Amino acid sequence: MLRADFHMHTHFSGDCLTPPEALVRRCEQVGLNCIAVTDHNSIEGARAVQAIAAFQVILGEEIKSTAGEVTGLFLTEEIPPGLSPVETARRIKAQGGLVSVPHPFTGMGRSSLSEEPLLEILEYVDIVEGFNARTASSAANDKGTAFAAEHGLPTTAVSDAHTTRELGRSYTEFPEFDGTPEGFKAAL
Repeated sequence: MLRADFHMHTHFSGDCLTPPEALVRRCEQVGLNCIAVTDHNSIEGARAVQAIAAFQVILGEEIKSTAGEVTGLFLTEEIPPGLSPVETARRIKAQGGLVSVPHPFTGMGRSSLSEEPLLEILEYVDIVEGFNARTASSAANDKGTAFAAEHGLPTTAVSDAHTTRELGRSYTEFPEFDGTPEGFKAAL
């Protein structure tokens, strides 16, 4: 069984000071053995963590679109910010990646997609964060979970960690998978 977190940041995000080495140490301390590093508009932190971690690291990026953030998992190249949500999702898919919706319906400056742009990218969405530990409102998490259920999408529980202390507060347990995006979706 994997203990996983698919949304966390390193110092490659402008709002986080955590070096990759500290992130890896903390993941080992709290028993996370499959993670996705999703820095803001960068995959450099994910590459740095992947190079030193003894556990599975998925290359991810939390991309600022024109209408809010969209997360790409299993990326091979950075996706530039400032594109429409649909173009952002298309570019994730063009790399064979998975589209995840971070902190849905949170508002309050969290840069989440509102319902209209979320519905516009729905055909591309693979995963919805059903529980984001940094979301102050349980109602927002509940609304994200309900949206995922309504559309037959799997949910994840994530820390959205911007500090090492936040790592391990929330995680998703799921069976081991073959390392591919398809295997990941099947395991969820």
